[in-house]
Amino acid sequence: MASKYRPQIPGCIGDLDKGPTYITGEDDRLLYANDNYCAFIRKIEEDQIFYSFLFLLAFVMAVPGIFIGFELCFSLINFHDKEDIYFFMVDIVGLLAMIFAFFNIILPGLYQNLFTRRGSPIIFNRKTGQVYVNESYFFSFRILYNPIYLLHPNKKRIKEYDWAYLQGVVVHNFSRNSLNSTILMVCKPHTHKTIDHILLDPLRAGVGSYLVWGWVNNFICFDDLIDLNEGKYKTDEELQFKKEIIEGQGWPEWMVEAFNATTHDELAKIKQKYNVDVS
Repeated sequence: MASKYRPQIPGCIGDLDKGPTYITGEDDRLLYANDNYCAFIRKIEEDQIFYSFLFLLAFVMAVPGIFIGFELCFSLINFHDKEDIYFFMVDIVGLLAMIFAFFNIILPGLYQNLFTRRGSPIIFNRKTGQVYVNESYFFSFRILYNPIYLLHPNKKRIKEYDWAYLQGVVVHNFSRNSLNSTILMVCKPHTHKTIDHILLDPLRAGVGSYLVWGWVNNFICFDDLIDLNEGKYKTDEELQFKKEIIEGQGWPEWMVEAFNATTHDELAKIKQKYNVDVS
């Protein structure tokens, strides 16, 4: 299905509308919420362990496969007949496909799961409309990665986004399991041209893939149907939440303080206090 966002994103099921969705069931990804902000975990520990094992297995199988492919290429490089040329071309195509998959799927997938810390929480402040992420560079929905960063598996991106310019899209993973992911497309202001994207809720089955999107929209719209105490940490356990989830993960001090900013003026003062570039 085509999406209105450009460039297109593969596997698009549909675009998601903002506004209250009236989904009242609690979601197990919700970490913490108070009257200012909520925090969602994006990778549960069970999934992280499972996919780490899966990509590690693929890594172990791919390395000798690439080595064998190179050996076959060198053994066939001196053509004797048309059959040798055919096998050489097949081997080259297979080797290139394996190398592409290794550097753009297997290695990034392994990095994403091994170096995702504390579930890669995402923070939504409903009073300033700002969204904060602190995640592995490889925690993303893409195919091509900057090869330089493959040498830096711990590389992180810590970003502040404006909710007004984030648009939701549901995509599927082309598998028999029909697992869906919810992606936040970061758009240029007042356009559908995407400049970045954020994984909001990866790999869920069926209606489960819409629960986080629904809860966040209800929260930002101040919908009375949500319960701020539905998360792993209750509303009065903010210090415990920050100690166990936020501390020691590289969050900038200004950003942690900005979680609870109640106005744009207060947010601006926090950034000025920490000399944050607002350009």
